[in-house]
Amino acid sequence: MKILIYGTGAVGGYFGARLAEAGNDVTFIARGKHLEAIKKNGFQIKSIDGDFTVNSCNATDTVSTLNPDFDLIILGVKSWQMLDAAKAIKPILNVSTLILPLQNGVNNVSKLLSVIDKNHIIAGFCKIYAKIDGYGIINHFFYPPEINFGEINNEKTARILTLKSEFEKAKFKTVIPEDIIADIWKKFMFICAVSGLGALTRVSIGAMVKNEETQNLLQKTVEEIYAIAIAKGVNLPIGMDKMLMGFIVNQPYNSTASTQRDIMEGRPSELENFNGYIVKQGIKHGIETPVNKFVYNCLLPQEQIARGKK
Repeated sequence: MKILIYGTGAVGGYFGARLAEAGNDVTFIARGKHLEAIKKNGFQIKSIDGDFTVNSCNATDTVSTLNPDFDLIILGVKSWQMLDAAKAIKPILNVSTLILPLQNGVNNVSKLLSVIDKNHIIAGFCKIYAKIDGYGIINHFFYPPEINFGEINNEKTARILTLKSEFEKAKFKTVIPEDIIADIWKKFMFICAVSGLGALTRVSIGAMVKNEETQNLLQKTVEEIYAIAIAKGVNLPIGMDKMLMGFIVNQPYNSTASTQRDIMEGRPSELENFNGYIVKQGIKHGIETPVNKFVYNCLLPQEQIARGKK
């Protein structure tokens, strides 16, 4: 396949490198010193599954010069960058190009649909613990990597089955869920809860779980997100919020989420698309979200500073 990775951070970089390793023709969109290092030294992946380097990478920072011949575009940007990414890639789509968003958040598909025809868009997310370890270096340090994807209406189309077959040649797990939107919300319940409260407490998931009060706050955060999902008609199992807390409790003690790390390091984050989204949906649906509201408003001044809005 001919694949474009738009957003060569930890997620886009890791999965793009694995797809290149499997023999696909992969082009990476990267910028600055990250791009320079990839061009000079290849793309280096440090992984619990074995280190490797993708040499002679196709990498650029200019989308407009690319030919419209990609079979697949994987979006690895942050959720707040989605609209700009959609506008950037729209001119290079051909009639059969698929777009697969992998970032966290539950409204990424709707953002894409506001710019790009629905025939191009499939829904998805990934599971991985990875971070940028240096320019041109990605460190996959925990959890078997996984991509979940499917048609928005969950139909098992020929193009979805073909994509799964191609992905299975790479060294990561591929899943087509029965309900992709529900599974996106399941991950969102986890990542939103641990990101916001983690950024506020500035400690790991394990440290939050160990403390009874912060574990209770995590539980209440998850319950509020679950209530919003149900109000929006998402097909989540009864008691999913309780089941998810079992998953959170069993995370590695020192693990942190990327959004938490962004906030703690003073970078623009996905706060607005996480806790901020839940607060706004709570207002829309008449559901109280006091914990998410507290976390969001406590972190908002720092987010505004990171975005130059002092």
